[in-house]
Amino acid sequence: MATTAVHGGARNAVSDSLTMIGRSIRLSRRNVDTLVMSIVLPLLMMSLFVYVFGGAINTGTQYINYVVPGIILLCTGYGAASTAMSVADDMTSGMIDRLRTLPIRSSAVLTGHVTASVARNLLSTTVVIGAAIAMGFRPDAAVTDWVQAAGLLLLYVLALSWLAAGLGVIAKSVESASTLSFLMLFLPYLSSAFVPTNTMPSFLHAVSENQPITPVIETVRGLLTGTPIGTTGWIALAWCVGLLTCSFIFAARLFRRRTHG
Repeated sequence: MATTAVHGGARNAVSDSLTMIGRSIRLSRRNVDTLVMSIVLPLLMMSLFVYVFGGAINTGTQYINYVVPGIILLCTGYGAASTAMSVADDMTSGMIDRLRTLPIRSSAVLTGHVTASVARNLLSTTVVIGAAIAMGFRPDAAVTDWVQAAGLLLLYVLALSWLAAGLGVIAKSVESASTLSFLMLFLPYLSSAFVPTNTMPSFLHAVSENQPITPVIETVRGLLTGTPIGTTGWIALAWCVGLLTCSFIFAARLFRRRTHG
């Protein structure tokens, strides 16, 4: 009987999660302006850097090949920011209280939002890469390189989405959730996303070299352009796994405290 209860609990957990995933994806489809902006803004940024600033920036290679990995990570930041706002809306609109009256786990809400965030980022990343190729991006990556880059980006998106979910839980309003998630949008500018870090002032160089986004960008850039990545790949993997673990615990504990406290 105990085994049956465990299996039944697992099936219910999966069913609840799938229900909330479907809800979050439907909400994303209805919120067209947010979805469009998460795609359009990175495209505008890429066009600005490639066509306006690219000619004045020396990276030792074609600038579009240098900047695309940074734009991809910037794109994931926009997607994660919308996750924080969606979670905050559920927390402040009474959605969680309504779920308590139904035979469904309210914690599945976070799983739904995070999965929808991954789906949105998959769509926006595909569009950005397609647009980059049309603008002259020429990756020199084997199939295994693409798989490794995609795997690392998936880990990064999951980590950022769970962090955004946690920020959405503690936010008092949708507006404050947007403010709290600002760091995720700003941090790529203090990395090697757009310019080599050795061109920055010494104090900024130290920041850019010792934050999680730089090794992720350098790894993705190396995999897509066929250049050596050395130990950067392991550093990026460690950052992503560590950030994912901490973000998941952060979001889960805060959610439990707010809904059961």
